[in-house]
Amino acid sequence: MTRWQADLTLGFVALIWGSTFVIVQNALDEVAPLTFVAWRFALAAILLAALFRHRVRGLTRAELRAGALIGMWLAGGYVFQTIGLQTTTTAKAGFITGLSVVIVPALATLLLRRPPGRGPALGILAATVGLAFLSLERDLSMASGDLWVLACALMFALHIVSVAHFAPQHDPIRLATVQIATVAVLAGGASFVFETPRADLPAETWGAIAFTGLVATALVFSLQVYAQRFTTPTHTALLFSLEPVFAAFFGWWWANEVLGAKELVGCGLILAGMIVAELGDGHAPEASAEGRASAQASEAL
Repeated sequence: MTRWQADLTLGFVALIWGSTFVIVQNALDEVAPLTFVAWRFALAAILLAALFRHRVRGLTRAELRAGALIGMWLAGGYVFQTIGLQTTTTAKAGFITGLSVVIVPALATLLLRRPPGRGPALGILAATVGLAFLSLERDLSMASGDLWVLACALMFALHIVSVAHFAPQHDPIRLATVQIATVAVLAGGASFVFETPRADLPAETWGAIAFTGLVATALVFSLQVYAQRFTTPTHTALLFSLEPVFAAFFGWWWANEVLGAKELVGCGLILAGMIVAELGDGHAPEASAEGRASAQASEAL
């Protein structure tokens, strides 16, 4: 996979994720957040284990440890985001989640020693300003739901960096299955402590669980684990900055949430940041050291 193909795949992942904000928010009228996350990821884990049972049988202890660590960050991200969606808007949740665009390069520099180049740095700056236009009120205040989603952004940033570190070393399907199963176990356990889990849910709620579990989890996380090995953590973060734009679009389309001039400026800045980062990077996909290592270490799906 070339870098542009990997970037296109990760852009599709952002589109699917952006569509889930409205779906999840509507479902939370009938189901508690931890229970929703547990059902969603349990369904995804079962599907992956069934479809790729021959590959899952080859699971190693190293893959189990790596997948569990990645899954821990992923669980925190989705639990915090789902709780936040109870008391904030779809659009704001998407925008604040996009703060991982800012967090990932810092984490990549500190943990992986992969500082962004000048182009990505300028792109991150533009995306950061865009996110400020999109997510902050005039008095810079944040509701409790926004703070939950801010914690989610940190968890997702740690997840992206962890995947960038472990994905080149392990089978992508086994890694995706373990991390998704880890989320199901952690969220399920927490739901028994803080909630009263139930299965007698309306058909619309089960439909939301099925879509988010099968498409927005099983499919896209397999794609992410595979494609992210052929691009950089900074590119991944910038592409994922499209998620709040897609969330705003679906919020407008399905929930009649309207974007004002300030929000539209923010969307434009995010897109400009992506373009500047891509053009400013300036080198071919094969020139990336981590891209070469990832390609050499991986096997095709």
